Amino acid sequence: MDKNTKIYIAGHIGMVGSAIKRNLESKGFTNFVSRSLEELDLLKENDVAKFFEEEKPEVVVLAAAKVGGIIANMTYRAQFIYENLMIQNHVIHQSYLHGVKKLLFLGSSCIYPRLADQPIHEDSLLTGLLETTNEPYAIAKIAGIKMCEAYHDQYGCNFISIMPTNLYGQNDNYDLEKSHVLPALIRKMFLGKYLMEGNWAAIRADLNKRPIEGVNGSFGDDVILQVLNKYGISETNKEVSITLWGTGSPMREFLHVDDMADSSVFLLLNYDAPDTTPSHVNAGCGEDQTIKELSEIVRKTVGYEGEIIWDSSKPDGTPRKLLDVSKLMSLGWKPSITLGEGIRRVVSVYKNE
Repeated sequence: MDKNTKIYIAGHIGMVGSAIKRNLESKGFTNFVSRSLEELDLLKENDVAKFFEEEKPEVVVLAAAKVGGIIANMTYRAQFIYENLMIQNHVIHQSYLHGVKKLLFLGSSCIYPRLADQPIHEDSLLTGLLETTNEPYAIAKIAGIKMCEAYHDQYGCNFISIMPTNLYGQNDNYDLEKSHVLPALIRKMFLGKYLMEGNWAAIRADLNKRPIEGVNGSFGDDVILQVLNKYGISETNKEVSITLWGTGSPMREFLHVDDMADSSVFLLLNYDAPDTTPSHVNAGCGEDQTIKELSEIVRKTVGYEGEIIWDSSKPDGTPRKLLDVSKLMSLGWKPSITLGEGIRRVVSVYKNE
């Protein structure tokens, strides 16, 4: 890739897509083509075909996807499998038809069996049953990997895939219904802290920026307390508590999105589609901790001093999910942002907003 290569990042305003664009820009790449959701609906095949015909990108990064945490995955199961399959099918197929030189498909660590050996090697794909809570999303992402491999096998396309662990960072989604665990923890801890302090100005500012079920800062105290309580942020007799799903025992690995972007660009520049399978590459930091340990890191960083309650009637999800990242590191890449430093960065940005 030279610095004038025409690059299309599908999902360029999302957390991952925007981070990849920033990383490419920092390395001197300048020729980007982009479309907003209003300008290009990736669910519409004809629109995607017209875009590729008009713009003819040379490199494609497929970061666009319907994503969410455990609540969203359980609630919108049909949408998760349908929309992700359609986005992948259209972008990957049109990339082949229009001679794209290289495509990077972004998947997810949820592609692996629920009880896969730890740490999870790329070879674990399709060796066991998936976690039921996110099975539709996982099946779509598996299809994306296999589509890239099939287009390489049949047509010689240089289509590669990267499977990141749990991500967090700039431009994350803090919607309490649809967000992943770390941004949800950060937001709940901040709202709990503000509630303990009686800082209603901060609560209202938070809701004005990110309304919950349509409730913003203009609503009355009772309505705000009701919606906060629905999402586990409660005040009883002036005592504040935060309720979190599950037991807190599952173990998770987290990678800052800037490290994820750097690993993605590294593969674009240094890794081509192999003739052997599995062709995809795991991306992570190689370390994990329990959700309970994670909640304590966030609690300390935010400064929340109230009670944390674990609702064991709610699902935990996969017991452990630590990726084997030896393949990526053997190619010459390693992460640079520790979890503690990454959370401090995110909390600082959230607080300043």
